[in-house]
Amino acid sequence: MEKQPFEIDIAMVRIREAVQPYPKAAMFELRDDGFGSPFEQLIACMLSVRTRDEVSLVTARRLFEVARTPDAMADLTPGKIDALVPDVTFHERKAAQIRDIAIRVRDDYDNMLPCDAEIMQSFAGIGPKCANLALGIACGQQRISVDIHVHRVTNRWGYVATNTPEQTMTALQKTLPLEYWVEINERLVPFGKHVCTGTRPKCSTCPVLEMCRQVGVTGHR
Repeated sequence: MEKQPFEIDIAMVRIREAVQPYPKAAMFELRDDGFGSPFEQLIACMLSVRTRDEVSLVTARRLFEVARTPDAMADLTPGKIDALVPDVTFHERKAAQIRDIAIRVRDDYDNMLPCDAEIMQSFAGIGPKCANLALGIACGQQRISVDIHVHRVTNRWGYVATNTPEQTMTALQKTLPLEYWVEINERLVPFGKHVCTGTRPKCSTCPVLEMCRQVGVTGHR
């Protein structure tokens, strides 16, 4: 079957509908639950790195029950923070980094994390993915955050052709309409988890199959 040209506007409409039955991407779920400040979003994203959403969501909520602001977090010892986040990957290191971020924000920025990419990425443990998520969700900036799902799906579509999430972010900045820069993560995380999965994707029920180039797909359902 000859593939149709990939129309991102059509794809986004269909994917919005397709992901409705599935859990939201973690940072967007936290935002909708009231944890939408730049500090909360940045810390929650750090906790999610190399950790499944199902684990990091519970962990973030547990931590924020105790401390939601930089000054409250800075008052905790690294050991206390670590005891609240034991299920995430690299929890001991993340606990120390979280407290360091909280102290810097309290002391240098009057307890209010600025919506500034350079400042966010100056913190240990924070890279472009988490900075862009916090800036997009909490600050309303148009930023693209690329995780493994966004990377895999957009390459599988043939919308970009890259080897790493970092390269995908750069490629999407050149091709993706600005209106989708934040939403691409919100939609493609659940889409990548439940439809366009890493192995045996559900191509037979995919809403964009006629446009998808199925790059790298060797077996599907």
